[in-house]
Parts: sequence; C-alpha cells; structure tokens
Amino acid sequence: MDKKLLEILACPICKSVLIHDKNAQELICKADRLAFPVRDDIPVMLEDDARTLTSEEVEKLK
Repeated sequence: MDKKLLEILACPICKSVLIHDKNAQELICKADRLAFPVRDDIPVMLEDDARTLTSEEVEKLK
C-alpha cells in the first residue's frame, strides 16, 4: 500500500489514525476497534465491510 495514501487516510467513523497490518491486509482503527479490509491495494473504508477486533487483537496493538 502506498505510504502517502496511508498518511492521509483516517477512520471514516472517528477520524483517527489507521494502522496498516500488511499480513492481514487491513487498516486498523484502535479507537473504534475495527479493521477495514484492503482489497487489491484499495482500502475499503465502509463501516459495513469492517470487522470488529477481538480483545486479544486490541491488546497486541498496544
């Protein structure tokens, strides 16, 4: 994923910074505990397509 694009992207819900998980191909919002998928190098920033992070996943991000 393009680093410049990642710098300007924000969570569509709370506008916080997103973390790129290269292995899972997701953009993660720690504040909302959501992971937005990245498909074919295109971030899908729709709340309906995001998955909720588990407590264990949130702890790993700290």
